[in-house]
Amino acid sequence: MYSGATGLWDRIRESWRDPMVRRNAGYLMAGKMIGLGLVLLLISKWYLPATAYADAAPALPPPQVNAINTVWTLVAAYLVFCMQVGFVMLESGFARSRETVNILVEGIADTCICGVTFWLWGFAFMFCPGTPWIGTTGFMLHGLAPTYGTTGVPLLAYWVFQYAFADTCSTVTSGAMIGRCDFIGDLLYSVGVTGFIYPIIGHWAWGPDGWLANLNPVNFHDFAGSTVVHTIGGTISLAGAIALGPRLGRVFTRDGGEPMKPHDLIIGATGGLILWFGWYGFNPGSTLSAMDAQGIGRVSFNTTIAACSAGLTSLFYSYYKAGKWDLALTVNGFLAGLVAITCPCYWVDPEGAFLLGIGAGIVVVWGIDLLEYLRIDDPIGAVPVHMIAGIWGTLSLGLFAAGKYGAPTATGADTSSVVTGLFYGGGMGVLKAQMIGSFSITIATFVASMALMYAVKYGFRLRIPTEGEIEGLDLSEHGFPAYPEYVVTGDDGCPKSIDDVPVGRRTLARPSKARKVA
Repeated sequence: MYSGATGLWDRIRESWRDPMVRRNAGYLMAGKMIGLGLVLLLISKWYLPATAYADAAPALPPPQVNAINTVWTLVAAYLVFCMQVGFVMLESGFARSRETVNILVEGIADTCICGVTFWLWGFAFMFCPGTPWIGTTGFMLHGLAPTYGTTGVPLLAYWVFQYAFADTCSTVTSGAMIGRCDFIGDLLYSVGVTGFIYPIIGHWAWGPDGWLANLNPVNFHDFAGSTVVHTIGGTISLAGAIALGPRLGRVFTRDGGEPMKPHDLIIGATGGLILWFGWYGFNPGSTLSAMDAQGIGRVSFNTTIAACSAGLTSLFYSYYKAGKWDLALTVNGFLAGLVAITCPCYWVDPEGAFLLGIGAGIVVVWGIDLLEYLRIDDPIGAVPVHMIAGIWGTLSLGLFAAGKYGAPTATGADTSSVVTGLFYGGGMGVLKAQMIGSFSITIATFVASMALMYAVKYGFRLRIPTEGEIEGLDLSEHGFPAYPEYVVTGDDGCPKSIDDVPVGRRTLARPSKARKVA
């Protein structure tokens, strides 16, 4: 024991003579001290009671809790959270069987990451006062009132509802990155999305002092998130698809190829219908008030009719283009209608909802064709459905707002100030505000997400190594296939060995340390 200890001490002393070792040890110790100091600062500022070193302030009467509104908000939150089931089913069904497990693990991991980051600082950045650009109070939900604003909904219940929205944005992000994203890269960009991009940019439109929410002379409106949730998620997804490049074996239409086949349209279509069901929490639940019965009914109807008109439009458009009734395009069509109606659902009449749904069914097909022409690989249509249809829906408020409805309140609806679109005699005011909000959020999100994706790509690893992609993400990343008892036919269009990959495409990712190509 003594000679072993002496040998260890000799090695430590010998290593310490190296200036590089001493410098690195110093950096390590300094980093740990800085980190410890930051943790202590956070604890002292946001965790310890503010009255620890001062006389206790007189207690204020607690805000009135509205039990009916609270139950309504929580039920809506649970419906929105169920959309996670729809998302993983839709994505895995539209993808290849080789990446099914990866999609499920990513969806679960993103959901867990979102919960932690949105509690620690995301909610504060988004929904708490600060500046027109970012919230600066309420970290870890400390120092906030027991209820949120004038809603009568307890703060923690409101957090659950908004967490489900943030999780939706995070899941949308992965849609165009399926089949070639490294799992570590997914974890890293997920922190960036749910912890920074979504809450900070979302604060502009939904924060109490956000600059778009207080835009003059007309405020920007986004009732349930066509822009804040869906355009942001779809734009980040676009940035990820560009940074990753297309999947191996993907040949685009203009080059004589076609999209890779989905492995299970039954799962994909079922996931789409589950998403439709969850949208009844997304849109009507955003009233935060069960007392606004007329508003809830109107939002529910508008959500339904927009999805129906968009789905039919895409169905017939697909037949017009190819002479076939396309299931996948129909599913993406009604999803595009749901995304589009999410912003204006409270302020439009049924006729407006029906017409903007038709528009969504058209623009989603145009969006899919545009990405194919630009050689951007989006396996499930996340960018056309969420970004392009989200922009259309946000702008459509400026066209179809009926001029009858104001805003929901804790006890009903406030019609002292109504929203009126261009087609209903309201002029260009609302449309201009919608254009400013939609375009500024889209551009800012794209710039921030491109910076995030390329930082992960060159600082760590965004794309799985080539041989891992050939093997399939389920085996290379998670060690187990989704369908171990079935024989994989191998007709998914992916190269079967490194020799099948064009030489110029073999450097898409850094070589794996665990597996080397022979």
